[in-house]
Amino acid sequence: MTPADLSLTVLHAVRRAVGEGALRAGTRVPERVGIERPRPGGSGDWATNAALQLAREAGMAPLGVAQVLRPRIAEAEGIEHVEITGPGFLNITLADRSRHALVRDVLDKKERYGHGDALRGRAYRLVHPGGVRATVLAEAVRALLLAQGAHVLDDPRDSERHDDHPLATRPETVTLRPLPVAHDVAALGPDAARWALLRPAAHDRALGPDGLLVQSETNPLFTVRYAHSRARALLRNAAQLGITPAYEEDVAAPRLLAALGDHPAVLEAAARHRAPDRVARHLEATADAFLGFQHTVLPLGDEKPSAAHRSRLALAEAAGTVLAGGLALLGISAPDYL
Repeated sequence: MTPADLSLTVLHAVRRAVGEGALRAGTRVPERVGIERPRPGGSGDWATNAALQLAREAGMAPLGVAQVLRPRIAEAEGIEHVEITGPGFLNITLADRSRHALVRDVLDKKERYGHGDALRGRAYRLVHPGGVRATVLAEAVRALLLAQGAHVLDDPRDSERHDDHPLATRPETVTLRPLPVAHDVAALGPDAARWALLRPAAHDRALGPDGLLVQSETNPLFTVRYAHSRARALLRNAAQLGITPAYEEDVAAPRLLAALGDHPAVLEAAARHRAPDRVARHLEATADAFLGFQHTVLPLGDEKPSAAHRSRLALAEAAGTVLAGGLALLGISAPDYL
């Protein structure tokens, strides 16, 4: 279950509570509710502040709203249990089968995993002052907006014709003004140059050339691309052993599963905030989690292949898929061999 799926589950619980009279009639159901990792002191896989968000309009204390929503969320498919913490946070633990569904979802959607329709019906016209960094930033932002279902106008004259577009509202002009790059990035090559320009937030300085061509874990771009190539290598090696990926049993890889589960929310937030640096940071975290897990994937020595190895291989394939998809949105290649 992705954060977007979980948000819809919470919204469905709110609608049910209003329809059944447990929340005051006329309580406005928001378009979306926030889903995030639990804060310190929390528990479970995900948390939402929906009860705090609804409390004033429902005429109840946040804790009371949380008590109304908890059983309605808990009975949804894929939810193991729901706990209330603090002033009314709902902490949600997913059932194991939801982790199976997560991996299947990644493998089914491939590099489009995390793409969605959060911005469907919205239209944007990107404006920037020119220059290499602004141009690269605009390309990445455009890719992120399109991945969330938005309509992006490439030609300023499109705004004059946009009233006829059936899905989008009137276009919103977005001005991108990143801090200009102070050095020549062309010598880095296209992939390292794009990472140097996109990895820092737009208001921060672009990365300098030192270290971006070094093939070691001190270079985050190399680490991300190396993790992808390792995932592909594991699949090739597994094929030689006659092992095919299939997520048949739960795998003890909480950091990696959390990173894969976070991917859709990261892409949506990066699109909404016009911040491709969020994607780059998430790819670093995903690569780090995968590289700590990769050594457990294939049998060692005389060990016989088992369902556990097939499941780990499926998780490795999912990690490589997420890394490739994220790099593609940044306009950076993901080679199978490094």
